[in-house]
Amino acid sequence: MAAFFEVENVTKHFGGLVAVNNVSFQVAQDEIVGLIGPNGAGKTTLIRCLLGILKPDSGTIRFKGEDITKRRPWEIVQRGMVGTFQVVKPFRHLPIIANVMVGCLCPRISKRGEWVKRAEIKARDALEFVGIADLALEPASILSHGDLKRLEVARAIATEPELMLLDEPFGGLNPAETELVARSIKRLHKGGRFGRLHSEGPAMLIIEHKLSELMKIVDRVIVLNFGEVLAQGTPEEISKDKRVIEAYTGKEVLIA
Repeated sequence: MAAFFEVENVTKHFGGLVAVNNVSFQVAQDEIVGLIGPNGAGKTTLIRCLLGILKPDSGTIRFKGEDITKRRPWEIVQRGMVGTFQVVKPFRHLPIIANVMVGCLCPRISKRGEWVKRAEIKARDALEFVGIADLALEPASILSHGDLKRLEVARAIATEPELMLLDEPFGGLNPAETELVARSIKRLHKGGRFGRLHSEGPAMLIIEHKLSELMKIVDRVIVLNFGEVLAQGTPEEISKDKRVIEAYTGKEVLIA
């Protein structure tokens, strides 16, 4: 049986710089996986390759058994895989609900008939899910940084994804905002539930620098360093891995 999401030997160069080097891993349909590493490790470049924004120089990316390596971003979304980004770029002068309605009109959703007619209702459901429905008719320009992050999640879940790739969802958030976004992510994954169309939530691959928050919600962690996979394991295993500690601190860890 084919893996739900599989990355095999993906490599990306920028001139003479190898940003991602022969990276391989899998994500199961019921997992939340963290992707971590020091600054410059290649995490965002890898995510952009997985979402079709950048094309890898070599390697293969498979989603639900299909090779999507050369697919364009909107084709990947149409297949049920969506990403959120570290730098949020909403339509600032449009109402917040209109930002989410764009996702509700994804062709894979509109084929279900009622979605086109009920896009506004579904967009409001998504905003309710992330906790900003009371701001639905305000322009996106009024949102705080934390609420913009929640809007980004709402726009993504409006496409009813089966796999979400989240690039630093906690970046720039204060502790209270971080807890709200983390709670929404965990609840979505558990199927509790947007649109009432899925009994299970999407699988997730999350890039994050706030490791203490990330470790609370992930099942497994992949560590990149210098564009390569350094380690994989449970949060507990990774937190004790001497190679990972050394990569983050820049200091050799002595083994007793």
